[in-house]
Amino acid sequence: MNYLDFEKPLAEIEGKAEELRALARGNDEMDVEDEAKALDKKAAEMLVELYKDLTPWRKCQVARHPDRPHCRDYIEALFTEYTPLAGDRNFADDHAVMGGLARFNDRPVVVIGHEKGQDTKTRIERNFGMARPEGYRKAVRLMDLADRFGLPVISLVDTPGAYPGKGAEERGQSEAIARSTEKCLQIGVPLISVIIGEGGSGGAVAFATADRLAMLEHSIYSVISPEGCASILWKDAEKMREAAEALRLTAQDLHKLGVADHIIKEPKGGAQRDRDATITAVGKAIEQLLSQIEKKDRADLIKSRRKKFLDMGSKGLAA
Repeated sequence: MNYLDFEKPLAEIEGKAEELRALARGNDEMDVEDEAKALDKKAAEMLVELYKDLTPWRKCQVARHPDRPHCRDYIEALFTEYTPLAGDRNFADDHAVMGGLARFNDRPVVVIGHEKGQDTKTRIERNFGMARPEGYRKAVRLMDLADRFGLPVISLVDTPGAYPGKGAEERGQSEAIARSTEKCLQIGVPLISVIIGEGGSGGAVAFATADRLAMLEHSIYSVISPEGCASILWKDAEKMREAAEALRLTAQDLHKLGVADHIIKEPKGGAQRDRDATITAVGKAIEQLLSQIEKKDRADLIKSRRKKFLDMGSKGLAA
């Protein structure tokens, strides 16, 4: 288990419980179970207390937790007959974006998502989930395919932002993001998006301009990272806590503002504490949101999706 900074007191208690059990293994005369159970109870109470009222900055930390389930985990668990499609038919295949044809609850769909990687090797290969232009052009190609064959699109968003490297800029990063966002608004099939971790900047918007947007309870969605915002506004990245408060990037804030349509509850202690339960909850949410719009005709879908984004923000302003 990887522990976050604010979880250090919890790490000590859980570590002591595990240490006691490790000492007792192979020693029949040592009975530590009662003491270990007492520590377990104390740890469970502390976990509830720590996660009862997380600050926006702590939510950022939880959203970035390396043990949270990633796009590949959701695809492997929720989709069958997944057939990956690679390349943008122009430059290359971007491993930060995965997608293809699949079945969701025996319904044919197209699934697209950011993949951060599971360990050092795969994180480097996946560029930490930061897509290059060819990743967004691959997504456009997949959405075109879905539109042509009348397949719903499900996108799983988990990125700190689009890759800002020199090569990406030379190949038209901003144009590729804009084209992907535009394509989201043009397709005449249902589009469901779920923020499963970080939803950073235009790199997230390019996949999340959807009919329905769901967010995991401790996920974040923002125009810029707290560190980037602090560097610009205060010339000091260490003011990221203040920036996180100001950005209103939590699922709860965004639901109040009308940006997020649905919040998916996470297990106590975050998605990383019970990956299977989190994946199951996301699957149920996708099914629920898809059922709300799958019977709409093409013209109605496009019209209501455009209206949703034109009206965005009015709910929060009125409040």
